[in-house]
Amino acid sequence: MTCVVQPAIQSFVTKDDGSQVLTTLPMLLDCPVQFPAGGGCTLTFPVAVGDECLVVFASRCIDSWWQSGGIQAQAELRMHDLSDGFVLLGFRSQPRVIAGISLQAVQLRSDDGAAFVEVNPNTHAINATTTGPMALTAPLVTINGDVKVNGRVDTTGDVKAGTISLQTHKTSQVQPGTGTSGVPVP
Repeated sequence: MTCVVQPAIQSFVTKDDGSQVLTTLPMLLDCPVQFPAGGGCTLTFPVAVGDECLVVFASRCIDSWWQSGGIQAQAELRMHDLSDGFVLLGFRSQPRVIAGISLQAVQLRSDDGAAFVEVNPNTHAINATTTGPMALTAPLVTINGDVKVNGRVDTTGDVKAGTISLQTHKTSQVQPGTGTSGVPVP
């Protein structure tokens, strides 16, 4: 849960003769990445080369805490050092602004907006949209309410309506020819 960051803002460095020179800051190594988390759950994101971020620097050395967690003695007496930065993802410069942000719902989405899951706080509707395949893996899925499918349904298992199996049901009043059989037999 760390990354390497190249600061995008240059800094003025004072030379021995008192003149100032604009300098690119060094790469920040092993910066802890902050993901929203709490209560045993974490929302993670794939961090990619080129992602923009905000680096917040701790007021004291974080080395002992980073290594062992909990309350620790300060390993070094440094303060506000480039070695003690935390990375907050999601900040964007104007050239990388995301288009089509929903003003009605919270979304977990791809940057291009082609795939998203959203919750509308006013209507309580939950929507999921994608241009790719969607998979759900669970030992049991329970839906309380009606289901509407606009398209084909393929299954490798049985489908039941009440106790009537689509794979093994029999029908009543079967007659040869072009007649119609009766209702299914449970």
